[in-house]
Amino acid sequence: MKPDDRNGNRAPADRPFRVLVIAGSNRRQYDCPGVDSKARALMFRMADRLPQDWEIDIEDLGNVWNREQIRTCNGCVSTSMALCVWPCNCYEKGSWGQPDLMWNLDLYARLDLADAWAIIGPVNWYGMSSNLKAMFDRLVCMNGGNPREDLIGHKDPELAIALSRAPEWDDLSRNHLEGRSAGFFCYGDGGGDELDENGRPAILRHPEYFDPEREPFESMRDSYAPLVWQCRYSGIEVPDSLWRYVEFGRGVPYSENQAEHMMEDESVLADFDRWTEAFATHVGAKGRVEPGQYRAYGYRPPSHLWADLKTKWRGLRMALGKAIPDTSPAIQHERGINRDATVFYKRGEGAKRRS
Repeated sequence: MKPDDRNGNRAPADRPFRVLVIAGSNRRQYDCPGVDSKARALMFRMADRLPQDWEIDIEDLGNVWNREQIRTCNGCVSTSMALCVWPCNCYEKGSWGQPDLMWNLDLYARLDLADAWAIIGPVNWYGMSSNLKAMFDRLVCMNGGNPREDLIGHKDPELAIALSRAPEWDDLSRNHLEGRSAGFFCYGDGGGDELDENGRPAILRHPEYFDPEREPFESMRDSYAPLVWQCRYSGIEVPDSLWRYVEFGRGVPYSENQAEHMMEDESVLADFDRWTEAFATHVGAKGRVEPGQYRAYGYRPPSHLWADLKTKWRGLRMALGKAIPDTSPAIQHERGINRDATVFYKRGEGAKRRS
């Protein structure tokens, strides 16, 4: 059935089971590729084959011309775990200056609402797509993120550092989406028709620079290991049986390895359907998941106008080399570590060096 987000207000026993299926390719026909991805086709196929008495939510992360994209993680957690807010407050829904797909598609709430996630995506250069990586980077806040931005003045590093050392932090920091399940289905073409008989690119001018026998992974499934282990680290179950890789299109030009060609390959579809069935069996037996104490669903960010003004004042002080004494920026400035005291902080370092 179609997802009804209002069911998020009901007790787990009184609502339908819910799954979120995500197509993680960068490609969409409404942008430069001009063709929709295989992940998108598989997303629809999976949605059609899952039990239809479940709520089945779907999303395609592919790039569409002039649509907002998933903005990058700013690495707040590396300053202080308490500075990384759940759900992410580096961006906000409907922002004109920093439009963000995660917020504008309500992905935090939809990941929260779902009992299980199915992630489908390609292997690009021995790794996941940049869109999938960006989404999971922005999900660092689900693992121990701070659900109380009011305690840190929205985004005050010094307050966050103090909070992370306070006794109450242990009660705030938790895995906010723990208990859910996730499945990963990734696919690749083994280099298409680019490789010679020795496994090196046919157009390579310096084949002596590397040994193709030393490829990064024995199994290309492991190219998605960073996402799988991020889930496991966050208390999200990813059984090995729901983490699969299928290769098709080796030796074939990319133009002849589109979704319509994939849909004619019975062996690929059989592999995908077996994965879908295994996913449905596992998550269906596991059942509905209790929501966490601090939910992304129904979250309304507090006003932070005054906090933003204080942040700008803090930034101006740092730009003038007058950071708050004994803070990390002040210490780094005194020691000449990052050389970051400048009112032209948006300019590239190369441009500043050349000026």
